[in-house]
Amino acid sequence: MTDLPNACPPAPYLGGKRNLAKRLCAIIETIPHKAYIEPFVGMGGIFLRRARPAPVEVINDLSGDVSNLFRIVRRHYEPFVDEMAFLFAGRADFDRMRMVDPATLTDIERAVRFLYLQRLGFGGKVVGRTFGLRRDQSSRFDHARLRADLRRLSARLAPVTIEQLDAVELIVRYDSKDALFYLDPPYHETTGYGLDFGPDRYRALADRLDTIAGSFVLSINDTPLIREIFARFVIEEVATTWTVSGHAARAGTKVTELIIRNRPR
Repeated sequence: MTDLPNACPPAPYLGGKRNLAKRLCAIIETIPHKAYIEPFVGMGGIFLRRARPAPVEVINDLSGDVSNLFRIVRRHYEPFVDEMAFLFAGRADFDRMRMVDPATLTDIERAVRFLYLQRLGFGGKVVGRTFGLRRDQSSRFDHARLRADLRRLSARLAPVTIEQLDAVELIVRYDSKDALFYLDPPYHETTGYGLDFGPDRYRALADRLDTIAGSFVLSINDTPLIREIFARFVIEEVATTWTVSGHAARAGTKVTELIIRNRPR
């Protein structure tokens, strides 16, 4: 393994792992693996903060906006950043872009719209976006800085497989004894993801993880239902602070999250 290019998540995203990233990356480093797979990559809050790559890397998100953004950054970096050259941070432009149907756009235009809304929206929400007012920093849509950040991201994604599958299907396809899955599913009883992820989806995920040949690490909020569904695995409690408002807690609320792993074989 070699050191990774210094790429960072391209935008805020609901459920981002800034506060837990160091601990999660340290756990990942201790687990031997040749393939690293993320079924819920979001903006890559853990994927891009790891210190070293695996020989095989797969990122996945069922969201068409997420998978399209990473594909465009990797394959069409120059036309992508050129398309953003004349955009600026403004509430009127944000509201106008929010009203555009992404199905009417080209893949590059769709990626620009998604990145623009995620960088300027409040709290990294995917649905119910509102313009994020900041009094303590300059615009989060600085084109010169964004261009440099996306160039590093494009280089980082060069050897990576990008999928858009249901998480359980992805696990079936890529499981092996040398595989390590890091999972960051939508948090239970929170809103803003734009996905229908109810109890049956958590149960299907747990049942599949119980059969894999490889290893997994899963992070999620602490609720009675989650503890019940994942009780068959090793559960570690971690104190952290939520920095984004959600259904279960307000921004800045101290909470307990869970890091869940399969038992050593």
